[in-house]
Amino acid sequence: MTQLSVNKIAVIGLGYVGLPLAVEFGKKFKTIGFDINQGRVEELNQGVDRTQEVEGEELKEATHLTCTTDKEVIKGCDFYIVTVPTPIDKHRQPDLTPLRKASEMLGDVIGKDSIVIYESTVYPGATEEDCVPILEQVSGMTVNKDFFVGYSPERINPGDKTHRLPTILKVTSGSTPEIADKVDALYASIITAGTYKASSIKVAEAAKVIENTQRDVNIALINELSIIFNKLNIDTLEVLEAAGTKWNFLPFRPGLVGGHCIGVDPYYLTHKAQSVGYHPEMILAGRRLNDGMGHYVVSQLVKGMLKKRIQVEQANVLVMGLTFKENCPDLRNTKIIDIVEELKEYNVNVDVVDPLCASEEAEAEYGISLAEAPKQGQYDAIILAVAHEEYKAMGVDAIKALGKDTHVLYDLKCVLPKDAVDMRL
Repeated sequence: MTQLSVNKIAVIGLGYVGLPLAVEFGKKFKTIGFDINQGRVEELNQGVDRTQEVEGEELKEATHLTCTTDKEVIKGCDFYIVTVPTPIDKHRQPDLTPLRKASEMLGDVIGKDSIVIYESTVYPGATEEDCVPILEQVSGMTVNKDFFVGYSPERINPGDKTHRLPTILKVTSGSTPEIADKVDALYASIITAGTYKASSIKVAEAAKVIENTQRDVNIALINELSIIFNKLNIDTLEVLEAAGTKWNFLPFRPGLVGGHCIGVDPYYLTHKAQSVGYHPEMILAGRRLNDGMGHYVVSQLVKGMLKKRIQVEQANVLVMGLTFKENCPDLRNTKIIDIVEELKEYNVNVDVVDPLCASEEAEAEYGISLAEAPKQGQYDAIILAVAHEEYKAMGVDAIKALGKDTHVLYDLKCVLPKDAVDMRL
């Protein structure tokens, strides 16, 4: 058992991943949470987390945590944990800009024997091939001689109040066997579910990126089956429920695949595969299918409207939900935007509502002004796009009352009774 000695920890990036981590460490060790967003830091220091991942009471329990935008404050830490976003660009290529900037900043503050641990999702090799050279260049030091690195992939599930950071087993790794032991011991101090020490940083990186690639491919298969069953006039959910009676059938559901992980991570793996001369077939096929589901949903809606002799052009359509998943305010890479933009191609008047989403964030991120509370009898079509608890609580009658006498109700999440809706995905 490695003896753990911790003087001070810095967590770089206080979003959905970094904040829960900083809070858990802040309950035991002196911890500095660093973020470049001054407003975010001020809110956290006042005990408010707009992501709703950490309750105010839990923030208070992290008595050793302070948050700052001043990089001078994070000098002299033993451990630096990087939890910045790793998105894709408009060409669906990995965008390592936040990771590189974080590495540049850390190169200016790390000291002798510092350990820099990356949690951001990357392709295998990124930590040692992209981040370490930046740390070395800026700091003037040498890895595994003057400072060390580790990798422990994040497994945060936004909005999930059951699977929390301490109860999710943590994969760890380090740049040397001794450092791997230290990194493992550090996380073992807060992760009650235990840790799994990978044999190398590349193995840990690869393990993370295939977790979500596997889910993406499986959802793509179910989405394709949904399209097929729709053409055969068979209810997809009924098929899945019947097939699910077998013990080893995987319980995936059709749907839009967005968010910061499943809709992004496969592109990191395919990018790396192509860089070494291999063109991935199945992974990219799954990505194309999932990325096309917004177009498919709108095409089905339009067909449903035409069957009811509803004029599509200038029709009023209500989209209920904008976040990438239910019961979560996270807008990152939401695929609801694909539906909204596709509807506008038909010259449709689109109202988007979401009880969990901040209107200013929707405006800044996607140029969407969220509608006020919708009025009854106003819409030619209603898309229940996100299964927020608020929408489930409304019930089918209240939702249908928002529509005109003749309207189409499309339930993407299969949360309403089958016989009460016109269409399900």
